[in-house]
Amino acid sequence: MDQLESALPDGLGIGKIHHVAVVVRDLDAALNLYRDELGLAVETVMPMPYDHVTIGFLSVGEVKIELVRPDDDTTGAAKFLEAKGEGFHHVCFEVPDIQAALDKLAADGLQVIDRTARKGAEGPVAFVHPKSCHGVLVELIEAPGGPAWARLGY
Repeated sequence: MDQLESALPDGLGIGKIHHVAVVVRDLDAALNLYRDELGLAVETVMPMPYDHVTIGFLSVGEVKIELVRPDDDTTGAAKFLEAKGEGFHHVCFEVPDIQAALDKLAADGLQVIDRTARKGAEGPVAFVHPKSCHGVLVELIEAPGGPAWARLGY
């Protein structure tokens, strides 16, 4: 059993997959596919200036698809897009206490990108490096009302 498998079920309290992210070159073309062709409801489209991306969330039952378009070439998303092309970027799991989850993962030897939560579009977020997750970038988002919400000013 690898580090991620042993860490996730043992105390992080993952409640659900919050979203799956897809990196795209052209957000309008991607929205055309997901909204107009596949019939998914668009929840929001918004710039994330501090991350240098524009995102769009679409609903699929209780899970979301996040479309991520880099707004400049300096971001991790832009570098990912250049190296690997459009497609799957990350999976996001909802946890009740993001700091407790980050502390546990780091203590278990996983490489966390964010040591503490930062402000995300839909709540406090933090990332776990793909090197620790079999090549998959893992995002954690704190469930609404969790301890990091007040600290980050939601």
